Amino acid sequence: MLSAAGRPARRISALFATLALVLAATACGGGTGSGSATGNATSITALDYYTDASEHAQWSERLTTCGRTAGVSVEHRSVPGASLVPKVLLQASSRTLPDLLMLDNPDLQRIAQTGALTPLDRYGVDSRGFAKGIVSAGSYQGKLYGLAPTVSTVALFYNKDMLSEAGVAVPRTWDELRTAAAELTRPGRYGMAVDANATFEGAWQFLPFLWSNGGDERRLDTPQAAQALQLWVDLVKSGSMSKSVLTWTQADVHDQFVAGRAAMMVNGPWRTAEMNKARNLHWGVAPLPVRRPGQSLVTPLGGEVWTVPRTSSEDRQAKAARVLACLNDSSTMLATARQYFTVPSRSAVASRYARQVPSMAAFVRSVGRSRPRTGRLGARWPQAATGIYTAVQAALTGERTPEEALRDAQRTATDS
Repeated sequence: MLSAAGRPARRISALFATLALVLAATACGGGTGSGSATGNATSITALDYYTDASEHAQWSERLTTCGRTAGVSVEHRSVPGASLVPKVLLQASSRTLPDLLMLDNPDLQRIAQTGALTPLDRYGVDSRGFAKGIVSAGSYQGKLYGLAPTVSTVALFYNKDMLSEAGVAVPRTWDELRTAAAELTRPGRYGMAVDANATFEGAWQFLPFLWSNGGDERRLDTPQAAQALQLWVDLVKSGSMSKSVLTWTQADVHDQFVAGRAAMMVNGPWRTAEMNKARNLHWGVAPLPVRRPGQSLVTPLGGEVWTVPRTSSEDRQAKAARVLACLNDSSTMLATARQYFTVPSRSAVASRYARQVPSMAAFVRSVGRSRPRTGRLGARWPQAATGIYTAVQAALTGERTPEEALRDAQRTATDS
């Protein structure tokens, strides 16, 4: 699942710089950590941002089960998503890191570059069969630091009844999307809905349109990027998409769709469970449209990776790595995917899952070509994301043309 919290890059940059110095100074000396440097560990700690009571309980059960395979009990703690990275940085500087740490995948490189994480190859963790993008999301400077049991991305959800009534086919290109959205728009209903708010979530939803058209976060002021942004501008200007997308979250977009106020939406598979509860809602899901036939759809990779922080206890690190390996084995990831409507990270498991759960097939196909947000810029990704969502806001409000907004975005992305 994608963390909705957008954290401006500069808010915690000082903490990262301080942490890097602290870890460099203590690299040889070790520290107090979360356990003794010697002895046979019988318990480990795990930290994540699964604060929802039900989800926290489910992960506690999963961690307990995997803990048994490693011969340890697992003390499971959760903090709010926006608090996780700052807490980890403070724990690292005081050498009180947990033994097992979950991170939203775009945060991994920023944490790994401080030296706070341990490479997984040190413990022989099996990463065979994982999609290339998933391994990339868990890597820093060629070393694997984290693995995600399941992942996600976005696709196009559509109301089958509304499309059938209007005689509209599921759009496969941007021109078809414009036409379909216009024909599906009625009083009290928009043809299309997206999340275009001023957070990393808004940038996440724009990325498939940017990337699939050949745009690149390393250079935002290009014709390819402007074409993608112009599509969203056209949808708002034509009345096919509400101006409220500027403030909607992905949860809001979901609510609009379920309430019948949007005929199509961009969203992730984690919405499936709630949509299945909606009475008289007949929905389908398809890959997002591309600008022209023949282009390859490229979507962003969502999901959380599990890592082994560097502590003073080698034994606890080894036990944590065994729990991590268990979370990422084929049977556990398949069960996790079924529970949360996410995609198993091992390609063979994902293919089997798509056959068993047809509504997930579009997401499985998209994940196969998905790209981690840090894939091109690494730890510098947050600055580009800030530039992207700021450009989207400026263009959709009419404050700037897409070209002007993206020139400003490029300056934001390169501002050090």
